[in-house]
Amino acid sequence: MKPYSVLLYYNYTPIADPESYREKHHLFCIENRILGRIIVASEGLNGAVSGTHADCQNYMDWLKVDPIFQGTDFDFKIEKHEAHTFAKLHVRVKDEIVHSELPVNPLERTGKHVNPAEFKNMLKNDPDVVLVDMRSNYEHELGRFKGAYTFDMENLRDLPDHVHEIEHLKNKKVITYCTGGIKCEKASAYLLEKGFTNVYQLHGGIIKYSLEEGGEDFDGSCYDFDNRVATLVNSINPEVISTCHVCDSLSDHMVNCANPECNEHLAICPTCLQEMDGACSQSCKEHPRKRPYNEKGYYSKQSVGYSPELGFKSFGRNLKIEKKKIINSIC
Repeated sequence: MKPYSVLLYYNYTPIADPESYREKHHLFCIENRILGRIIVASEGLNGAVSGTHADCQNYMDWLKVDPIFQGTDFDFKIEKHEAHTFAKLHVRVKDEIVHSELPVNPLERTGKHVNPAEFKNMLKNDPDVVLVDMRSNYEHELGRFKGAYTFDMENLRDLPDHVHEIEHLKNKKVITYCTGGIKCEKASAYLLEKGFTNVYQLHGGIIKYSLEEGGEDFDGSCYDFDNRVATLVNSINPEVISTCHVCDSLSDHMVNCANPECNEHLAICPTCLQEMDGACSQSCKEHPRKRPYNEKGYYSKQSVGYSPELGFKSFGRNLKIEKKKIINSIC
């Protein structure tokens, strides 16, 4: 039995005071042993966290009853795992819950949501459907849906530089997809702004499609933003499509280069990774700052003042200060 849960979620709901909410949210996570990355913005909330099944259930229940989110939908993608998939807790305030800089508001207009079953049916039965991957290049190089259009972009903010590549699809039924659905809220809205007439998005993304429909026709693995690095999502007709950066053999073993000044996301087979001592090239292998060999290829950032018991002490705050601020805001 796998005793831990991994949660992926987002919620586009206005938050009037993101900093105060960040502190309340951070404190709850610390007290309930939740680890992960959470972004708070005036436009909403985005999180990827892990914890025991019971702790994650408490966390989901707490979010659902928060007055800020009353009447909204938290579409949690829930995976099971042997342990925490995060080593730390980060709850940060940012301008957007997914960095895009796109001039759109998904609360006003976005692509039509299709659930995994509808998505699968459209792919099999509608010849007018085309798929567009809204993830970064290193993600879709590891895995993607058969026949999907991809962009050589580092970040969603680069989408305006690439949208011309699919101009010929303006009158097709375009379905956008990403890992958990959040990027598609803004990406599909942007396509509508650019004159695409029939835009859909896979609700819940690749992860939900894997959980509910077995991930059929997704080739390769899905990149994870935690210490799993990548996971298999297709239990029906899986196929490895990525190749080892060193020897060119088929490999879906996704890693970060051990040289922190490179830190490239790459597929490197276990044999080459060991021979290269975790590095992607000879120069990275010989780099004076190269990190110790890690067969998983995952390197956690070091944070001064952090411990799993107390959480991440951002900007010099400690747990006592956090609690005091929350108490003062209530009184």
